[in-house]
Formats: sequence, C-alpha cells, structure tokens
Amino acid sequence: MVGCKRDVAVFKDLGINSIRVYDVDYTKSHDECMKLLEDAGIYLLLDMPSPQYSINRAEPHWDHDTMGHWQAKVDAFSKYPNLVAWIAGNEVANDVETTPSAAFVKAAIRDMKAYLKTKKLTTPVGYADNDDPKIRMNLINFFNCGDEGSRADFYGINTYRWCGDETDFKTSGYEDITKNMTSYTIPSLLTEYGCNLVRPRTFSDVKSLYGTDMGSTFSGGIMYEYTEEDNEYGIVKVSFGDSKVEKNGDYDNFKKALAAVKPQGVKMDSYKASGKDSVCPAASNVWHVKSDVLPPTPSQARCQCMIDSLGCTFKSDKLSTAEGKLVGEVVGNICGATSCDEISVDTAKGMYGDFSACSSLQRSAWA
Repeated sequence: MVGCKRDVAVFKDLGINSIRVYDVDYTKSHDECMKLLEDAGIYLLLDMPSPQYSINRAEPHWDHDTMGHWQAKVDAFSKYPNLVAWIAGNEVANDVETTPSAAFVKAAIRDMKAYLKTKKLTTPVGYADNDDPKIRMNLINFFNCGDEGSRADFYGINTYRWCGDETDFKTSGYEDITKNMTSYTIPSLLTEYGCNLVRPRTFSDVKSLYGTDMGSTFSGGIMYEYTEEDNEYGIVKVSFGDSKVEKNGDYDNFKKALAAVKPQGVKMDSYKASGKDSVCPAASNVWHVKSDVLPPTPSQARCQCMIDSLGCTFKSDKLSTAEGKLVGEVVGNICGATSCDEISVDTAKGMYGDFSACSSLQRSAWA
C-alpha cells in the first residue's frame, strides 16, 4: 500500500482523473488501492492481457486457457466502481505481416463482451493501435464493423507524432488523426501520447487534445508514462515499497499543460449519436484478414472431446521448451505431408479448423 498511497497523492497533485494499467496480479486483493483511487476521483483503464496470457502477433491464437485468465481478471476487478474500461489488446497488429492477429483480438473482444454480459456488466472493451500508416485505417475500420457483439466499444490510438514546440496540430499529423475519427461511431481516445524525442517535453499537444481542435472528437488521452523506465518516458522515479517520489522536469511541464486546459465534456442527456458504422476492410496484400469471419469461440468441451477420441496423446499437459520445440518440428513435418485443416488457420480466407481454438498441446496431439 505504500506505493499506492504515494502514487495517488501524486495523481491528485497532477489533477488527472484516469490512469491506464497494463497488467496486475489479479489473484491478490486490490481493494485498498482501488478505494484510494475512487476517493480521489480517479478511474482505471485496465488491459486484459498479461505477458503470459496474450495474443502473440507473430503466432496469433485465442484459446480457452487464455480466455479463462482474462475472465478471472474480469471477475477480480469488476466489483470496483471506478473500473471504467477494459483494453483487449495493445499494438498487437503493428505492421502488414502481423495483421492476421487482429482477427484473434476481435474474436477475444466478442467473447469477453459476451462474458461481461453474462455477469450483467456493461464495462466497455476496446483496442489500442500503434498508429502505423500502412494499416491504421484498416484497423480503425475493422474494429468498428460487423455486428455489434464483436465490435470494439471504443478505439484507442497510441501516437507519438507531436514532438516539441516546433510542431503543431497540423504539422504533427494530429489533424489527420482527428479527421480519421470525426465520423466514427464509437468513442476514441489517445491511449498513449507524449513524444520524448525533443527535450524537455512540454506536452504542447495537451492544448489541442482537450481544446477545440480535438475535444469534440476524442475522449481525452493517457500520457505515457508515469514511472521512469529504460525508455525514459517517465515523469517520476519511484522504488517498490518506498514512499519517496523523485519528479523530473517533465512532471512540472505536464502538470502545467493540464492546468491550462478546461475540458468541457458532454452530458449524457445532450449526447446525440452521429456517423455510421465502418465498412469492413477487404483482404488484400496489406490486410491479411477476411474481415467478416472471425476465429471461433474457444470450447473446452469440444477440445476435450477431441482428446478423448484419440488413440494416444501426451502424458503431461506441460512440455519443456526443448520438448515443445521438438513437438513443433514433428507436427510441422506431419502437416507438411498431409492435411491438418482441422487444426489450421487461414485468416485471409476466413478458414478456421474445428479444433483451431484448442491449445497448442491439444492441436499437436490431434496431429
């Protein structure tokens, strides 16, 4: 609790009302810290994935094990009234070659929204992209097309275009970002911002983000980042279990930038929906997804039924790294010699095998 008390005091000094946390240990109690944040009027945007249970952009997959861990995180945090949103993926598809991963993230959004619904929860589930010029519009359209149950509830953009005071709303490209989202039908925000290529950071983009340039299009943003790491984006230095806070020059500049703006916001009774749903992007040489077909919802029962039908399978449900590598090579050889359609995936064609959502070990056993 030392760190939480320390940081909440700093958040209050900055005058912020929301923070984004990328990962937590959901098996531990966060009651005291979440209450401190609530009392300070601070909301939490929490990422669903964790380093161990996430969608790998290079070899994307969405299975029951990963979904189960996300559901457990939802169960642990949904009791907190200041949990404002879930983020189902952060820069997962970050170039043309990794666009297939977007299909799995959208499938995850579909399934997690359905899970929240069974719990009678309406917490929005969104996605955060990396503002890549070759795929950004396809991503923006993809996560806001199709049936409502699979669309994202909000869209986040991680952008570092605005660097220093010599840049402005137009030359930074922020004007283009805003135009892209003007007719978007779901809320959008900057889930990361704060270029550090020009020092000191003065955060001159804050005026546009919360002013007339962007205020009517974007729902604010999350400055990256709070604590200093090797990438030198932090505005404070802290140590675990220590109440001391070492603020750098960026801290004062960010606080000053926030104090200079007066966001107006929109009251619910004044809100009027506008725009239209996006058109799903077609599969192409820069978009390797058949957008109207998503990976199946993971089914533990289906996968177990398949395992039970096999003449032989693995003795253990866990393999060492060396064993996993060897099994991968064997499965590759088998699937190179005969059809493995039942466990295979082709996102560009919208083809997902009946057991493609099973775990890697289960799919290997099938082969």
